[in-house]
Amino acid sequence: MTDRLRLGVNIDHVATVRNARGTAFPDPVRAALIAEAAGADGITAHLREDRRHISDRDIERLMEALTKPLNFEMAATEEMRAIALRHRPHAICVVPERREERTTEGGLDVARDEDRIAAFIAPLRDMGARVSLFIGADPRQIEASARVGAAVVEIHTGAYCDAHHDGHPDERDAELARIREAADLARSLGLEVHAGHGLTYETVEPIAAIPAMRELNIGHFLIGEAIMLGLAPAIAEMRRRMDVARGIA
Repeated sequence: MTDRLRLGVNIDHVATVRNARGTAFPDPVRAALIAEAAGADGITAHLREDRRHISDRDIERLMEALTKPLNFEMAATEEMRAIALRHRPHAICVVPERREERTTEGGLDVARDEDRIAAFIAPLRDMGARVSLFIGADPRQIEASARVGAAVVEIHTGAYCDAHHDGHPDERDAELARIREAADLARSLGLEVHAGHGLTYETVEPIAAIPAMRELNIGHFLIGEAIMLGLAPAIAEMRRRMDVARGIA
C-alpha cells in the first residue's frame, strides 16, 4: 500500500484555550497556518451553536487565510447551513451536537432521519461542497448515508480509542474490525471514507492502515501534544506514523 492518506488538523481547541482567558491569543488562524506548513492536508473547524470555541469571525478569517481546504463541521441547523452557504467551504461535515457534551460524542442517526438529512444537505451539495456525515461504524448508517446523497462518511473512532486507552484489547480489536468492515462497505457504495475522534500516536496506525480510508481528522490530541512539543513537530510525528501505516517511506 503506497497511497498517501490525507491528514486534516482540527484547530477547535486552540480557540478553547483562547476563550478561557477572553483574549485574542492563542490565535486559531495562526495555528491553522502552522498546521498547513507542517504537512496538514486540510483544516477542520467546528462552529458550534453556542460558539464555545470557534467563532464566526474565525471562520471568516480562515476562509481568507487558508491555502488548504477548510472542512467546516456543523450541526444540521438552519443557522449553520446559512453560514456554510455564505462562506462556501470546500468541505462540510455534518455532526450531531448536544449543548451539554464537551465534544462531539457518537454519530448521526441518518437511518432514522433520512428525509430531513437528505433535504438538509441538498443545497450544500448543490453549491459544490464535499458533504460528509459523521456516523458510527454501523452498516445501517452507512447505507442510509449513501441513500441521502452524501459524498463522504466520517467514521467515529472514539469507542476504539477508548477501549485501547482503557486497557481492553479484545474490545479494541472488535471495534477496529467494525471500523474496517464499515469502511469497506462505504467504499463499495461509492462513498469516500474518513475517520476521526480520539486518535493518538498509539491508535492511529491501525486506522491509517485500512485500505479504504482516505482521510483522518485529528484535533484534541495534536493540540495537547503541541503544548509539550510545539504544533509543527506534533503534526509531523502524526504524519510520519500515518505514512508508516500506508507503507510510505
